[in-house]
Amino acid sequence: MSFVWVILGLILLVVGGEFLVRSSVALSFKFNISKLVIGMTVVSFATSAPELLVSLQAALDGSSDISLGNVIGSNIANIGLVLGITALISPLGVDKNFYKLNWPMMMLLSVVLYFMLQSGNVLDRWEGAALMISIIIFLVVLIRKSRNAPESGIDEVDDSLQVTSGFKITVWLLIGAVALYFGSEWLVFGAKEVAFSFGVSERVISVTMVAIGTSVPELAASVIAALKKEKAISLGNLIGSNIFNIASVLGITAMVQPIAVNNPQILGSDMLWMMAFAFILIPMILLPKKFEIGRLKGFILLAAYLVFIFLAFYIEK
Repeated sequence: MSFVWVILGLILLVVGGEFLVRSSVALSFKFNISKLVIGMTVVSFATSAPELLVSLQAALDGSSDISLGNVIGSNIANIGLVLGITALISPLGVDKNFYKLNWPMMMLLSVVLYFMLQSGNVLDRWEGAALMISIIIFLVVLIRKSRNAPESGIDEVDDSLQVTSGFKITVWLLIGAVALYFGSEWLVFGAKEVAFSFGVSERVISVTMVAIGTSVPELAASVIAALKKEKAISLGNLIGSNIFNIASVLGITAMVQPIAVNNPQILGSDMLWMMAFAFILIPMILLPKKFEIGRLKGFILLAAYLVFIFLAFYIEK
């Protein structure tokens, strides 16, 4: 029955996230916000809502390991699983701007988060606020830089939402909010039950099952695009998702409820894996074929991810 709660929770999170994105974008058009700003702020925050609700719900329930494991595992899955599978299907081109802003920000936040957690084994409210301020500064810089190339960052903004009625926006918002609320509750409850029945820690279930579940939308979108030979989900989008996961998801969660590190493997293993997956992208895009993640590199990323999943369970035993 615990797996049923997990699956139902994931379905509701996907549905709720989709309705929240659509309603948020439609509402932004009502306020005459530019497509560039909508794409980089509204859509980014809305697509991080499932991870935020899961982490927040887990922290309030006293399951800090799920809060942290969800974000750390999602960041690892975005690179190892999503990028790995996508590159295996169709080689991925990398924009030269990738290592000028997005990658340094992701790497910086990953290292900062590690030291924040290590100092006192807790992410407190002030540290959460610092993470939130960093994402605001990052977005301001990103929007200013992107004004010179406005076509970047607006791919996922649906023009048809400009003519959405106020009633429909309200209904979408309500559906999204209710689905995200119950989806996060059921997923956290199910994850705890699964961990108990398998005799493993909540941290293992969160960095594997929960993280993979919250990465399913990105994985599905990228695989479909790659199979259709369309432009697959960009590396910039995946890195942006990782940045938002650390800065906004953990930032907001910590401001509401400080997140404690209860399992030493989070710092001793999971965080190191997350930083390693982030770091390896630079040599991968520079060697041997520059600015391309080909099938061999995709295979290496996916194989490394499977090793991480195996070790997550193996170390527990």
